[in-house]
Amino acid sequence: MTVKFPEGFLWGGATAANQLEGAYQEGGKGLNLADVLPGGKENRLKILSSTGFDFDIDESKYTYPNHVGIEFYHRYKEDIALFAEMGFKTFRMSIAWSRIFPNGDELEPNKEGLAFYDRVFDELAKYNIEPLVTIAHYETPLYLIKEYGGWRNRKLVEFFERYVTVLFNRYKDKVKYWLTFNEINGATHMPLFGLGFSPESEGTRLQDSFQGLHHQFVASAKAVQLGHEIIPGSQIGCMLIYAPVYSFDSNPENVLYAQQEARIFNNFCGDVQVRGEYPSFIDRYFSENNINIKMEDGDLELIKEGTVDFISLSYYMSRTDKKHKTPEEIGQGNLIGGVKNPFLEASDWGWEIDPVGLRIALNELYGRYQVPLFVVENGLGAYDKVEKDGSINDDYRIDYLREHIRAMGEAVDDGVELMGYASWGCIDLVSASSGEMSKRYGYIYVDKQDDGSGTFERSRKKSFFWYKNVIATNGQEL
Repeated sequence: MTVKFPEGFLWGGATAANQLEGAYQEGGKGLNLADVLPGGKENRLKILSSTGFDFDIDESKYTYPNHVGIEFYHRYKEDIALFAEMGFKTFRMSIAWSRIFPNGDELEPNKEGLAFYDRVFDELAKYNIEPLVTIAHYETPLYLIKEYGGWRNRKLVEFFERYVTVLFNRYKDKVKYWLTFNEINGATHMPLFGLGFSPESEGTRLQDSFQGLHHQFVASAKAVQLGHEIIPGSQIGCMLIYAPVYSFDSNPENVLYAQQEARIFNNFCGDVQVRGEYPSFIDRYFSENNINIKMEDGDLELIKEGTVDFISLSYYMSRTDKKHKTPEEIGQGNLIGGVKNPFLEASDWGWEIDPVGLRIALNELYGRYQVPLFVVENGLGAYDKVEKDGSINDDYRIDYLREHIRAMGEAVDDGVELMGYASWGCIDLVSASSGEMSKRYGYIYVDKQDDGSGTFERSRKKSFFWYKNVIATNGQEL
């Protein structure tokens, strides 16, 4: 199959500061959310799904793995050189808020933190790699969580505005592409990650989550306006976790249920950030769930005026669902819920693999919004084996990526305007959902293990050379 992508297509990879930088107490950095999350799948998922999480914890228990990441803070030149060797056109990264404002509410930024990202951007520029920068990627400063209650508190809009103003002024000549909040629509499922708070009870989760989302909508709109003012020609996008929702069968009741679930999860945040208004369908949902959003005068006008330039998305899986699930079916679907799809296989971590779903997702998004799209996360978390000769033959990863890139090509042929593709975890890093190193996504192997052992040494996997060829041929040789 020959796949045709547009000229100037931005091929690359994606990461997040809290999962690779390390150096959690260096350069004046303050603690953030990720610094107090434990490693290990069971520990991590328990905290993410719990209520009333106590942030006054013994820090010594949480020194691995996010604290050390993969030492990108000290090895960024080596890593960027490897990205350049693959031919990256773009590198998606995030800025750690607490590296710029250690507590989050200071009036003046941390100069050492700003200088670090200057060095990173300069190194990327040396290889003509375009940075794509996420401003907030699951890295709420811990002080803002403990003292202000995270994004439930309107004060965080003010702090975020100060933060982005500093970023735009400092890096206006170095960064053109920006994303405001990572996977913003996942906040109602995992408010700790997205909104920086643990619900006091399950009964308050929706009210607090949607109130926090409103504050982020306002903050994002302010950021878009500031970015366009400070950096003429800049492109500022939103970032959604997107998962098409399939009805389990043709029962109209299940079809309607799947549609309703898709509108809340996939469309609500996009409608606000791209169309600039709360969609009509959300009124009934708010009423039925006793959700009352407190807004200030001018909020809706600001949201209308601060719409994003493009949509970026993560795509890992689809979701299959039905209205009435048996006890056996509950919890058998993907990370984001639903029931098992009998037509799909799953990864080592139980995420169903559905390349066709990516084509569906891109067509749904472009059909609804008609703005450029950018796939900024996609990939396969898997166990990798290092052979005796040091090689890593990750054909399973190549097969996964090949089929998803082909699906993107089909979407382009369908008429979708696609800006680029940045696969997730282009270099092995700490898994956000499981707090493990063994859940590897990268083209580059990092010798660091779940128990903390290892040397941080980098080596090229088989997929490294495969992806290098994909980029060199603009996706025509898969």
